[in-house]
Amino acid sequence: MSTSYTEAAQLGPFFDLPAGDDLTSWFTHLCEDQAAAAAFPAPAPAFEAPLLAMSDPRKRGAEYQLAPEGESSGVKRQRSPTSSRENSGGSNDGDHEHSSAIVVAGAGRGGGRRLWVKERDHEWWDRMNSPACPEEEFRRAFRMSRSTFEAVCEELGAAVAKEDTMLRAAIPVRQRVAVCIWRLATGEPLRLVSKRFGLGISTCHKLVLEVCAAIKAVLMPKAVQWPEPAADVASQFESASGIANVVGAMYTTHIPIIAPKANVAAYYNRRHTERNQKTSYSITVQGVVDAAGAFTDVCIGWPGSMSDADVLDRSALYAQRGAAGRLQGQWVVGGAGYPLMDWLLVPYTHQNMTWAQHVFNERVDGVRGVARDAFRRLKARWGCLQKRTEVKLQDLPVVLGACCVLHNICERAGDAVDADNAYQIFDDDMVADNPVRSQAAVAARDEIAHNLLHRNSAGHPASS
Repeated sequence: MSTSYTEAAQLGPFFDLPAGDDLTSWFTHLCEDQAAAAAFPAPAPAFEAPLLAMSDPRKRGAEYQLAPEGESSGVKRQRSPTSSRENSGGSNDGDHEHSSAIVVAGAGRGGGRRLWVKERDHEWWDRMNSPACPEEEFRRAFRMSRSTFEAVCEELGAAVAKEDTMLRAAIPVRQRVAVCIWRLATGEPLRLVSKRFGLGISTCHKLVLEVCAAIKAVLMPKAVQWPEPAADVASQFESASGIANVVGAMYTTHIPIIAPKANVAAYYNRRHTERNQKTSYSITVQGVVDAAGAFTDVCIGWPGSMSDADVLDRSALYAQRGAAGRLQGQWVVGGAGYPLMDWLLVPYTHQNMTWAQHVFNERVDGVRGVARDAFRRLKARWGCLQKRTEVKLQDLPVVLGACCVLHNICERAGDAVDADNAYQIFDDDMVADNPVRSQAAVAARDEIAHNLLHRNSAGHPASS
């Protein structure tokens, strides 16, 4: 099995992947002309700018100040004019120390200087990190069981761990992962994350991005895989719907964002604006799930003004599987917003349908409901997907990809979504502009509809 993940990227040449390659992510852009590229811009590759900023010593905050050794701890320290109110400094994630000062030997005329560190309250994290913390309380906070959390920490340990320095101990792996997961689970602003964990705001922001990048690099190849061979998945879908050879259910949802500074019209979401009576901007997440509701393919980051069919045309699912003939004899089931193709099965949309067509639409809607419910649980579990986030647009694909990976891990571990966190999906269905792209698929769909009506009445699943 191979990882199936697509991020929207800046304009660049489309490159073919040799058969059998197993890549964590690859970037595609199928716009053939500059007009299409300007209409639908995509985010820049993630993490480049934030990491460069953190490596610049001028960006370091003023949480750590040097004072003469003899100076009293009660003396008010001066802040750097470039620092923010709660910026964390240092090259090793900085401001989580308990002590007020650390002596730096050999500096200054007095034989040493003190490194002043801002004390922070981390009582909440200490309680959650304690073995005595009740399982139910831990689950409510992090939307997963303690055993699942421990498994994630173990998998990410080597990728996110930092070494201690002479001045301070590195933030432990468990706390790094907890900062990221709590932020994704609650969607709370960084200032509240800072208060919960006793860390600086910029440190929390950096940890979220670093852990999400590690999840993508380490866990995504294991957690998000196209089912190959697909016989087991097809059997499960056929048992539930009576439609044979279905290997996935597809759905596209929208994630709200703050209005971007550039190409704002491309991210304008007209349907959400009309429904909510409030100007809305979004990016899209297209996902294919198996019969258990785990993601097997995701395409993340295209602007919210694009239709479901437009997003599909720019995804790896279309370019590397559908158009390449790798789904021959198999079906992915989608809604009316997608076109009917040789491998993509969608409902009838015309008026005055026959009884067989009505039955077919009901069965297709049942299959597609598996994907819709998966996205509902995804958004219920990770509250950051329900509101406009502080994460920059170019970093969002990696953050959203991490949410999909963690969703799969929780689903397979049996960690149910708390009823108190239930969430409704409100993405509107629209008929594709070009609803039929294959006449052979039209005949195949009619045959499936006929079989569902005339053969399934005897209690046997229909075949295509």
